[in-house]
Amino acid sequence: MKIPGTMRILLLITSIILLQNCSKAAENSNQAPPAPELPVYTVITSPATTYQEFPTALEGKNNVEIRSQVDGYLDKIYVEEGAFVRAGQPLFKIDSRAYGEQMNMAQANLQAANANIQKAKVEVDRLQPLVAAKVVSDVQLKTAKANYAAAVAAASQAQASVGNARINVGFTTITAPVSGYIGRIPYKKGSLISRTDPNPLTLLSDISEIYAYFSLSELDFIAFQKKYPGASLEEKLKNMPMVELVIADNTIYSEKGKMSIVDGQFDKSTGAISVRAVFPNPQGALRTGNTGRVRMPQLLTNIVVIPQESTFEIQDKTYVYVVGKDKKVTSKPITISGKTESYYFISDGISVGDKIVYQGLGSLKDGATIQPKAVSSDSLFKSKPL
Repeated sequence: MKIPGTMRILLLITSIILLQNCSKAAENSNQAPPAPELPVYTVITSPATTYQEFPTALEGKNNVEIRSQVDGYLDKIYVEEGAFVRAGQPLFKIDSRAYGEQMNMAQANLQAANANIQKAKVEVDRLQPLVAAKVVSDVQLKTAKANYAAAVAAASQAQASVGNARINVGFTTITAPVSGYIGRIPYKKGSLISRTDPNPLTLLSDISEIYAYFSLSELDFIAFQKKYPGASLEEKLKNMPMVELVIADNTIYSEKGKMSIVDGQFDKSTGAISVRAVFPNPQGALRTGNTGRVRMPQLLTNIVVIPQESTFEIQDKTYVYVVGKDKKVTSKPITISGKTESYYFISDGISVGDKIVYQGLGSLKDGATIQPKAVSSDSLFKSKPL
């Protein structure tokens, strides 16, 4: 069939248009997607406070084991477990009847000894004029005087027995040596109590102040000595800033503490030295046996600060993406010298003025191009305080 000339021209024009459209579609499919717009943070320095944390075990100012100093049956318990008691307050009562009888016997013996003193004195007084008149031998007088001295000694011994018996009677009432909180009471009324019992009647804790004990390694101890002014260790402790206590729920205890003492020597087995921080405990919120972390502050005058969101980790190393002048990103390892809740302090890897990707790092690779969107450090610090 013969196609007319006009139709052939129309078919040719249509073919050309289709070819052009296919070429444009192919070109569009080969074009890279537009560069993503990502927030970029310009690295600055800022004064900041960093913290070094040390695990700690807490103890009350005084932890006293309450034990009986006499044997006997537990007659009365005056306090409840967990109760607060004042110094001198009665806690327990041991059956005192046997010790009361011992004191009565000791007093009777003392009376008898005093009577013997009087009898011996009468004999001495009777013999003295007779010896002077040479009626009797002076040997009898010397014997009488010796008997008198023995009677006086016996009376002194009886007096000591009375005092000892009175002390034992006093020991049957057990009082609180300090103010504090009563611990568990393992014995019940009627239990036979002995001075040699392995377990105390209870543990009394004075927690008006709490001692937080922790350890410093040799390197930490050397750094501590260099960090704070003072000619002696005591002066350095006085010049230390107050420390904080992070309790078990990761909140910061309301009262600040003061470094108090350092142990006399390093533990050879651990290579560490024990130190102590003292925290006021007016409300009794902390108890003996609590755990936590002592935070020692360190003031940094000018330190490189970056947000934690700007970092990522690969094989235990921390990196950031640095944006070049060509808007391409390059990963760089950094060294972290400290941190807060939202920021890292950097000692190596990046410098002031470097631009790093703030957020959206998950899809980036080295060499990727981005459209930087500047993030103000002022607005960042305002939303997330340093």
